[in-house]
Amino acid sequence: MTCPIKFGTSGWRGLIARDFTFDNVRLAAQGITQYLQKELADPRSPIHGRKPVVILGYDTRFLGREFSLAVAEVLAAGGLSPLLCDRDTPTPVIAHTIRARKAIGGINMTASHNPAEYQGLKFSTWNGAPATTDVTKPLESIIHGLAAQGWTFKGSIVGTFACPTFDPRPAYFRQIRKLIDFATLRKARLKIAVELMFGTGHGYLDTLLEEAGARITLFHNELNPLFGGHHPEPNAEGMAEVSRLVSSGKAKLGLGLDGDADRFGIVDQDGTWLTPNQILALALYHLRKNRGWTGAVVRTVPTSHQVDAVAELLGVRLHETPVGFKYIGALMESEPIIVGGEESGGLSVKGHVPEKDGILACLLMAELVATEGKSLGRILKGLEKKTGEFHTDRINVKIPAERKEALLQRLGRGLEKVGPFKVEKFITTDGYKFLLPNREWVAFRASGTEPMIRCYIEAKSPAQMKKLRSACQAILTA
Repeated sequence: MTCPIKFGTSGWRGLIARDFTFDNVRLAAQGITQYLQKELADPRSPIHGRKPVVILGYDTRFLGREFSLAVAEVLAAGGLSPLLCDRDTPTPVIAHTIRARKAIGGINMTASHNPAEYQGLKFSTWNGAPATTDVTKPLESIIHGLAAQGWTFKGSIVGTFACPTFDPRPAYFRQIRKLIDFATLRKARLKIAVELMFGTGHGYLDTLLEEAGARITLFHNELNPLFGGHHPEPNAEGMAEVSRLVSSGKAKLGLGLDGDADRFGIVDQDGTWLTPNQILALALYHLRKNRGWTGAVVRTVPTSHQVDAVAELLGVRLHETPVGFKYIGALMESEPIIVGGEESGGLSVKGHVPEKDGILACLLMAELVATEGKSLGRILKGLEKKTGEFHTDRINVKIPAERKEALLQRLGRGLEKVGPFKVEKFITTDGYKFLLPNREWVAFRASGTEPMIRCYIEAKSPAQMKKLRSACQAILTA
């Protein structure tokens, strides 16, 4: 039987009780244990000589705590010291805790924004960053070798293993207070609608906003492992209730988080959901112009070139990475980066963790509104007068494996044109990206977590977007 444990752009995910079972979770935990044991013994490793503490956490999904305890038991049997968060905990908080406690790594039970029937295991390295492929490839090899040997583990009754616990909130809150201008927020006394999506953000984003003097209206702050029957994703659909409240005039801003609080959703004063692409451009603008931060900016391949235009306007150097925050995080660890982000709703800043933090992103947007006394839409319009407009779209197409491979091979050979538009440059950093005239472009890549092809489009006008979307649909269905 083929081992189902494979690490994608953000860990291993699977359907609960089919792929994501207690036996498979213990198998993955044993692989991580052996990987960490080897690193601890290697004088060249950054964790050599450290106490073998591993931070464990989980989101609000079904059996999250029980899966974490199963992992803890395997780690402890291998001589490591598991330390479990005392409640469901946001991914960025776990990342910060790994760094703050000088742990050798962290294991988080989360499938992020995926549907409720999925669970996931995310391994973070000693610096709080998502494990990169130079870690996950040997890790997969160890796990698959254990599976081939028929490795098993006789554990305690599910949920009964006694693991030390702790509260990570105080240290994380201290970190956020260093990064966010709470004094400016208190003066503004903003009315804010907050969408928590039955996820780990409860007691984090709402508490910090209240500390900042905001008057908040909460949506879905109770626990529900089924997420109300919806994906816990703060996209336009997921933020619809917040949009209605804000457009009614009962709030000036809408803020939202996904299930594990690493992704954000932002609704402007008129009820418009702003894309993560726009929020990344606004974050760069705010931190460079209003806060005076210096450094570069980093975005992933399919993220909007509006970020490039704002960077050019402000004299900021830009980096482009493959998809996956682990690549952004690695760059943030190697040089000063004002802000790094991706079109799927992930963002972090200089002096923080090399991991997505939706809580921080939401607070930054509230701070920007409080600082300039304008809506985010007005600030964007002011930027677009200097950079031009940017319109983005994404098409997700589920496609049979044989057709997917044939399409990827055809795209990999390059295209001379996308519809009537000439291809000026072909980029293969991650997937296949085709730069077109007038700063327009399209990109295609296979999803790292789902069985589909994603097509990304950026146009300079709604009319051009319609033409490019039609051209991409033709490529996807040919």
